[in-house]
Amino acid sequence: MQFGRFFILSAALVFARLAAQAQGTANVTSDATGPSIALNTDWSALPDEPQSQQSAPGQAKVNPPSNAEAPPSKQQPKRILGLMPNYRAVSAGTIPPAPTPKQALKIATQNSFDYSSFIFVGITSLLAEGSDAHKSLGKGVGGYWGYYWRGYLDKTDGNYLVIFAMPTIFHQDERYYAKGEGSIFKRGIYAGSRILITPNYHGRQEFNVSEILGRGLAQAVSISYYPSQDRTVGDVVEKYGYALGRDALTSVFREFWPDIAVHVLHRHP
Repeated sequence: MQFGRFFILSAALVFARLAAQAQGTANVTSDATGPSIALNTDWSALPDEPQSQQSAPGQAKVNPPSNAEAPPSKQQPKRILGLMPNYRAVSAGTIPPAPTPKQALKIATQNSFDYSSFIFVGITSLLAEGSDAHKSLGKGVGGYWGYYWRGYLDKTDGNYLVIFAMPTIFHQDERYYAKGEGSIFKRGIYAGSRILITPNYHGRQEFNVSEILGRGLAQAVSISYYPSQDRTVGDVVEKYGYALGRDALTSVFREFWPDIAVHVLHRHP
């Protein structure tokens, strides 16, 4: 019950903040200050951070190159292998304007209700049911359904918190900016570190509170609908670590997919 009250209070604060921002008239691409969390850390020391979205004072902004103008090995497709949604990825060398809350909401919705989401959750639920990950859910059709709807809720609330709600509150850009060049090691470290570092609406690198807090809140929500014996601190921490690791590996896969497609599969990304 204590957790239930904590979750309700947290959710109320999140949506109250979103409602307050929705009433504002400042454009997210303006120079208005927001509640971004910038640490006193030189993020530029990390491998090749994305180029800032801001133009130098007195200079006109230059339209970034489109995906069509980038070489195939640097293009990020909307789908990988025609199945995996890749709407959050930005092609290497492309610096688009800061996302609006509406754009972030659209990406979260696309990722949550894409047909591939139902397939992915179906596969993971089948594996979980087969391994008795939550024995109290049972086996067979009934057990499988118990895994499925919980897995789908895990995925959906995580998407909306990490891609839309938290970035809107903290004015962060949760898209993945592909590096597209450099050594495999540097590109891998860069991609994996995006769960900790992300640009804000002005292109400055800062601590990725949207990812870290968003995934944490998603795990907190999940406690309300998983069996009581699976609500231990250890279970929640394990799921939280898995979610962060999955996001880091997904970014690494996004980074190298164009190279794999062009140089290994000999096809357009």
